[in-house]
Amino acid sequence: MTKKDTSVLIVDDEEAFRYMLSTLLTNSGFAVETAGDGVAAINAVQNKLYDVVLCDVKMPKVDGVEVLRFIKANFPAIEVVMLTGMSDVKIAVECMRLGSYDYITKPTSADELLGTIQRALERRQLLIDNLVLRGTIDRLKGPFEMVGESETFKKVLEIAAKVAPTESTVLIQGASGTGKELIATYIYQQSDRATEPFVTLNCASIPDSLIESELFGHEKGAFTDARSMKQGIVEIANKGTLFLDEIGDISPIVQPKILRFIQSGEFRRVGGNTTLKADCRILSATNRNLADLVKEGKFRGDLLYRLNVITIDVPPLYSRKDDIPILVASFLQHRMKSKVTKKISPEALAMLAEYDWPGNIRELENVIERAAILCRDDNIRPEDLSLPSTPMALPAGSAGEGKIGTQLPLKEIERMHIEGVLKNMRGNKGESAKVLGISLKTLYTKLQQYQIKIQS
Repeated sequence: MTKKDTSVLIVDDEEAFRYMLSTLLTNSGFAVETAGDGVAAINAVQNKLYDVVLCDVKMPKVDGVEVLRFIKANFPAIEVVMLTGMSDVKIAVECMRLGSYDYITKPTSADELLGTIQRALERRQLLIDNLVLRGTIDRLKGPFEMVGESETFKKVLEIAAKVAPTESTVLIQGASGTGKELIATYIYQQSDRATEPFVTLNCASIPDSLIESELFGHEKGAFTDARSMKQGIVEIANKGTLFLDEIGDISPIVQPKILRFIQSGEFRRVGGNTTLKADCRILSATNRNLADLVKEGKFRGDLLYRLNVITIDVPPLYSRKDDIPILVASFLQHRMKSKVTKKISPEALAMLAEYDWPGNIRELENVIERAAILCRDDNIRPEDLSLPSTPMALPAGSAGEGKIGTQLPLKEIERMHIEGVLKNMRGNKGESAKVLGISLKTLYTKLQQYQIKIQS
């Protein structure tokens, strides 16, 4: 983050002192605003996203301690530095217990002030990184790498590398389990925002009633259990990248608000009337055909046009089987928790190449992990691999048995495939969702949509 991107709010009831600090920080390259009392400061932090607040302790109406309490209760990512007189040091120490980064006694030198602000910004970045890491632990289990040598996969990487340095929105399309989030991570790491937050929201995993609050935050009392103001992830991702995974599952009620945010960067918290702004680059992904959803009236056409300025189609694993050996080697080296690195026999690799992988890379990883755990020694053999007996795993006697590639509706194929996987998994919906490469919520939706009954 550069100084010109760093916003500082100066709160002090002495106009001359505010002017002096404002001039110093503005000349040093910071974006500075001021407030003359605690009430104005509380209003200011609700209307704009600040990085650092310099706050006087003693002020009329609402003092600095109350301002600090409000900021830390509602905007924990803002760092607060208290400004005190010599006689206020005990109060300043108490403020540090309440969450302020530091305190500076008046009068202060320019070097002391600028040094404290810089250290406060460094701690703020650590706090943001911690918040981001909570939602990205799975992505960081092993070293990040894009694995694949096939021509189809190289073309995907080529497009991703070209679009990464731009600010364009990117829509990543592909079946579940093909590695769409890895492509999004690759674009982020090659972008000019790579040092800023990368925040992921899985739109399929959050109930429709909560997704707006998760995205944009909410005001205190906006709904039951909203006991305090909450920041949305667009604020956490400010100046960074926001990845909306499974965007096709997002509620039609929230879609116009996302459209407005993409167009202007403006948003409102649930229950609030104040318009805020955040600067996020938007990446999104889906395993659904958004154009079909637009025709069905389930997805806004104008939102689709905003999301797919650049579209990247991630190929399914069956079209890049040449990559299976290198993917397996990567899983065995980086993803397995065994102290001894396992190997795979040529016969087992040949068996993997014959399977069509409806669950794509995620299914391959699950199969390899299970085989690595259950194999008799350090070598994975064909008998260690747990694969359905037929590529499509259709239930015996089904209407579509032997008709793949004929004039059978795609929805019927999907229904039969779900039934087949559920049968192979003995009705275990959690394991079936993993094999299918979809969330448990999506599986329940499809069970209801196709009226599939689980036979125990």
